[in-house]
Amino acid sequence: MGFESKTIQQSLSSSSKALPPPPSPPLRDDTDTDTDTNTETETETPLLGNSSPNPLSSQSKTFANFFIAIVGAGVLGLPYSFKRTGWFMGLLILFSVSFLSLYSMMLLVYTRRKLHLRSRKTIHSFGDVGFAVCGSFGRFLVDLLVVLSQAGFCVGYLIFIADTLSNIFNHSSSSSFSLFSPKTFYISGCFPFQLGLNSIPSLTQLAPLSIFADVVDLAAMVVVLFDDVSLIFKNRPQVRAFGSLSTFFYGMGVAVYAFEGIGMVLPIESEMKDKHKFGGTLASTMLFITFMYGGFGALGYLAFGEQTRDIITANLGPGLVTTLVQLALCANLFFTFPLMMNPVYEIVERRFWGGSYCVWLRWLSVLVVSLVGLLVPNFADFLSLVGSSVCCGLGFVLPAFFHILTFKEEMGWMLWSSDVGIVALGLVLAVSGTCNALLEIFSVKV
Repeated sequence: MGFESKTIQQSLSSSSKALPPPPSPPLRDDTDTDTDTNTETETETPLLGNSSPNPLSSQSKTFANFFIAIVGAGVLGLPYSFKRTGWFMGLLILFSVSFLSLYSMMLLVYTRRKLHLRSRKTIHSFGDVGFAVCGSFGRFLVDLLVVLSQAGFCVGYLIFIADTLSNIFNHSSSSSFSLFSPKTFYISGCFPFQLGLNSIPSLTQLAPLSIFADVVDLAAMVVVLFDDVSLIFKNRPQVRAFGSLSTFFYGMGVAVYAFEGIGMVLPIESEMKDKHKFGGTLASTMLFITFMYGGFGALGYLAFGEQTRDIITANLGPGLVTTLVQLALCANLFFTFPLMMNPVYEIVERRFWGGSYCVWLRWLSVLVVSLVGLLVPNFADFLSLVGSSVCCGLGFVLPAFFHILTFKEEMGWMLWSSDVGIVALGLVLAVSGTCNALLEIFSVKV
């Protein structure tokens, strides 16, 4: 969930050797490249730049783009999720969600290609697919989920910043709302500065921060991993391999949040030079991220056991390096906030202000996000809520549903059953995970 800048405005407003692509009617990859090249190469990817005459991305750049799109602050909540689910169940959940996310992403790619062949119109984004399949209602549904997911990410950022600063400077973090709590102080302190940052009409100049964000995240992960390994051999805390059924749905929500990035799949695929290699590149990226997530989550839990905090950096001992890492993460998320809100502004301004810039709509959005951040007590619980309530629909239900409607006249019963199964699973995870996350958020922590 570190996907930012101008490409997001296009994508969210609205075959593989490592892992077989979803079974769908045969579709030649060269048909997409031959017919879209003139139009789709104009799309920009500010994360990597487009100064060359040919902006199409190589496999390595596509890997980097997608890595940046997926990896974000959600990884810091994985050790706590493993504490709730147990380390072995946590690993099973991560690999399962990774496979389902990859499968759904490829469904969306195949759907876009089929719609392009059928209509000969360029389809840039998830919202465009929704419009092509279901008309205005399809675009509205995608827009709604995008707004909720992006705003949810930003709420999580504010919670992380407030809790981390409270731990550093106040040595405490209150889970209940109070007008005079450190959390209220820090979120309120961020508010006027966020109004200024979010008033900038174009955030292209902030695009390099997306790369800085992932560098900081990776640096924090390295520091935590070194600390984890030393503590595992020193303390050997007692850990569990499996949790209860309710914790399974909790862990699914956090994992879905951590792998969210389907809105960037179509623009990244459209900018890849060798589109027939996109499935393999996507699969290898997802596999790399999955092992990285699994190692980070499991080692964090094995190091601290039942003392694992909802933000793993809060478990780190005192020291200059630890403090600098935590402050860098806060700065990273503070400046990433307006980038992540940019798709929200594009959608809101398009629907309520004729597509023109409107500063008061932006300020109102920042106010709502800040108020929600004040009311949510726990970082990891909120990750589970957003992952279950919004990301399941955006990442699983809609891609499979759009695929069914697009290929309905030529699907076999096996493919139809597969798509229907993903839709049903996404709905079950959304309902059960949302209920469980809400119970956790409103329960009294002891």
